Amino acid sequence: MLDVRRLHLLRELDRRGTIAAVAEALTFTASAVSQQLSVLEREAGVPLLERSGRRVVLTPAGRTLVTHADAVLERLELAVSELAGAREGIGGPLRIGTFPSGGPAIVPATLAELAQRHPALEPMVQEIDSARVSDGLRAGELDVALVHDYDFVPASPDTTVEQVPLLEEPMYLATGVATGTDPARGLATRGDTLAELLGPWATAPWITARDGTTGHAMAVRACQAAGFQPRIRHQVNDFRTVLALAAIGQGAGFVPEMATAHAPEDVVLTRLPLFRRSKVAFRVGGGTHPAIAAFVAAARTAVGATGRVS
Repeated sequence: MLDVRRLHLLRELDRRGTIAAVAEALTFTASAVSQQLSVLEREAGVPLLERSGRRVVLTPAGRTLVTHADAVLERLELAVSELAGAREGIGGPLRIGTFPSGGPAIVPATLAELAQRHPALEPMVQEIDSARVSDGLRAGELDVALVHDYDFVPASPDTTVEQVPLLEEPMYLATGVATGTDPARGLATRGDTLAELLGPWATAPWITARDGTTGHAMAVRACQAAGFQPRIRHQVNDFRTVLALAAIGQGAGFVPEMATAHAPEDVVLTRLPLFRRSKVAFRVGGGTHPAIAAFVAAARTAVGATGRVS
């Protein structure tokens, strides 16, 4: 009989690529992961792994088993959800991941809605970049998460994670130069394409999110699509800081519509033909879990109050 916990390790090896990465993510030692995978090979009766230089790669049989592992773990998630639905009331810990700008904009209103509807729930929030959410969900560190993707940086396909739409919002160019804007609103009005809207800032310094984040990738690719490579001066993830730096002439940056509500007076905001899409993510099979369904409903109510629900 194949052990489900060992199937989980094999699936993580397929996703993460190295035994060391699996061990770090799941707080095991590398030797423990290696031993458990060896036991799984004996259970399977066929080679599942082979050495490729310093790396371990899955054999065709190993990749086939990962496909079955996905199905098995999904069924277990469905079983957990169904059992939770049989209990009286919705309560207990709910581990929630959120991208940084989702904290002030979405999370408080969502938790307030949850507290009103399900006071026995114990939400536990941690900030996490959207690129790391899938790992956190599969590792069991998170139960549900707010994630986002951008034009130019679509979400990577992941058969282990399900996402439901929450909201879509336009992106804005933030600068500190008011030429060519409507003074009453501070919004630039000239140009329709990225090349027209971003081109005047091709030689200016830029403010982006930190390297390795989806926000950074979006900024670089948007500028490249406009015909230039951005000269990045500042790397910050907080959109309030981006707006403040842009307002004093420290560079141009991108911010989503949610971040523009409290923009400094001296910042100029130019709407771009780019969008950010926020979603709620959870393990495949977990959508019917009462606590996760309650979180999704509360998030939709919170976002719906802003008029931006997808």
